[in-house]
Amino acid sequence: MKQISVIGLDLAKQSFQVHGAAADGTVAFNRKLRRGEVLRFFEKTPPCLVAMEACGGSHYWAREIMAFGHDVRLIPPVYVKPFVKRGKTDAADAEAISEAASRKTMRFVPIKSAEQQASAMILKVRALLVRQQTQAINALRAHLSELGLVAAGGMAKVAALIEIVRDESDRRLPISLKKSSRERLRTPKRSFSFEIAATGRSVRRRDGRPARGLCRDWLHLPGHRAQFGEPSQVLGGRRQKEFILGSGWAAQPQTVEPEDALEVGE
Repeated sequence: MKQISVIGLDLAKQSFQVHGAAADGTVAFNRKLRRGEVLRFFEKTPPCLVAMEACGGSHYWAREIMAFGHDVRLIPPVYVKPFVKRGKTDAADAEAISEAASRKTMRFVPIKSAEQQASAMILKVRALLVRQQTQAINALRAHLSELGLVAAGGMAKVAALIEIVRDESDRRLPISLKKSSRERLRTPKRSFSFEIAATGRSVRRRDGRPARGLCRDWLHLPGHRAQFGEPSQVLGGRRQKEFILGSGWAAQPQTVEPEDALEVGE
């Protein structure tokens, strides 16, 4: 068997594909692996360069494979696509990853630790809570406007609508609507705000620095290290974009809020 120089690993949930190439580019193997076979395969394989696309689960697999002495690299998917030959198959994808990794000028995504991923998840949970809060408030406004009840914009004005729903003596709403919606419609002001504030504090504790208003330098925003790593890992705006694409952050647009917004409801 030829000495393996680079292995391209196409990730999946259950069926993985590995493509091995020698130093001269000749194909050594291209085979499927079940999920339970992946770590055993790399444990028996002599240390070499292992490449995979930066996608869901890639940082986990990178850490596990690195433990066996391999040099693991994560490639932004947009840089792998040009190397895919005709036919979208797992074998073709693994071969494209292997070929892309062998390029001397290829750019890679830094591998995140489990702690970095955990911090990033907290940041994403907070963003999800903000969106859910907005959806709930908009739904409340829309439902009550159908009955002629409106309020000015802003979280503070929503309290008046919530009080109408909770007030048993207020006859502007049908009793059936009050009974079915009372518990659900009171959450935007209290439950969501409490959870958003809690996750905001957690992000700042993990990041190690408090947020002080709108940060002018976005490299020092709370949670930035969790999402994009240390500023020293980024050489410029284009490299930062590669990291964002590789981390999956671009899939969910994020908003930057001042510190006061993180503490709503406390």
